[in-house]
Amino acid sequence: MKKINKGKSNIFVKIINLFDKWVITPITKLILLITDFFKSNGHGFEKALTNRQSLVIISLIAALITFFVIDNKFTTLDNSAERLYGQKVKAIYNEEAYVVEGLPESVDVTLVGRKWDVYLAKQYPNDEVTVDLTGLSPGSHQVSLKYKESVSSVDYVLDNSTVTVTIYEKISENRELSSDIIHKDHLDTKLNIDSATLNRSTVIIKGAAYKLGEVASVKALIDVDNITRPTVGSTTLTDIPLVAYDKNGNVVNVEIVPSTVEAVIKIASPSKVVPIRVIPEGTPEGKAVNTLTPSLTEVTIYGDEESLNKVEYLPVTIDVSNVTNNKTYTVNLTKPAGVREISAKTITVSLTLDDIVSREIENIKIKTTNLQSGYVVQALSEEYSSVPVIVNGSKSVLDALDVSTIVAYIDLSGLTEGEHEVKVQVTGEDTRLTYTSRVRTVKVRITK
Repeated sequence: MKKINKGKSNIFVKIINLFDKWVITPITKLILLITDFFKSNGHGFEKALTNRQSLVIISLIAALITFFVIDNKFTTLDNSAERLYGQKVKAIYNEEAYVVEGLPESVDVTLVGRKWDVYLAKQYPNDEVTVDLTGLSPGSHQVSLKYKESVSSVDYVLDNSTVTVTIYEKISENRELSSDIIHKDHLDTKLNIDSATLNRSTVIIKGAAYKLGEVASVKALIDVDNITRPTVGSTTLTDIPLVAYDKNGNVVNVEIVPSTVEAVIKIASPSKVVPIRVIPEGTPEGKAVNTLTPSLTEVTIYGDEESLNKVEYLPVTIDVSNVTNNKTYTVNLTKPAGVREISAKTITVSLTLDDIVSREIENIKIKTTNLQSGYVVQALSEEYSSVPVIVNGSKSVLDALDVSTIVAYIDLSGLTEGEHEVKVQVTGEDTRLTYTSRVRTVKVRITK
């Protein structure tokens, strides 16, 4: 606290000393000079000083002298500088005929002068830097930027007062217009944009010839966020912005006429009911899977029509490795590709185990996969055309087994002409069972 008071006292003393130096002392010296002059020049001056009009004139002169002295001294001490940031640059030229590149969007302006004048200049800024390009022909030019000075006693200093610009002739072309829908993920997961129809199919792009050559596509960006309370049905969006892109997806800065379009958006809620298929993974410890019973047998999925058509069932994988007793699983359902929503998020699956029994199925025909085009394959002998398959599982499951659902096959990927010994693989629709070929490999001949 003492340090603060001491600092204030020092400031006050400095002010008094400054006032004494530039005001009191000059006036005192002036009065002493006048007094000495009067003493040496007799009675005539004394009489003039006692005259009322003379005293008024002398006082006025002294006041004026004092004002000009103070103003002159403090002007030298009161100079300052302020910066106006981001003053927009406006180019004056025929915008219908030419395109200008290289001109900055904005520049900074520094104001230099007395504090009061700079303060006034900041209160009345011009807010615009101009450059006159009228009469300049296409090509590169060095031009000067100008700022309208609102206070004459302030110096206005522009950063980059001269710039090099390039002027191009403006040309125009017709281009096809397409659309992109953005922020789809913000839409209700049960809804889907079924179609978007623009009110026009072509637009005009304008700019320098080399810029138009870069434009690969012009798109209307339909923003889902601009749809008010989206529901099933049709809605119209206006003022949809247009953007030009090059072949790499980068924005190309050209003029597009018109700059916005309208679109009719059709919103749908496609859905499909699909069964749940529980698939065991692994093998129980010394047991066979008897039943895998889900709490739901089917669910409703939502998405676009194309994606829904690809989904035949919803797979649910259960790890039964080393399980020795009956068990209940809680499973999170996973959305297939293109599916936006599922009517249920989780289900439970009850697993029951049983003793393992085996059954041998004879004469399962061997099929081939991935044979290269232009080739044919044949077994080297009749014994290689079919195989016996051993199926392990619960007795009740084996008793209900449909033999026609068992598939034995050989994979011929990468094989060409000649004789080959190929591994036999077996699958079946009932995933509770395990399938093994009694014959591990067969010999085949591939010919053209």
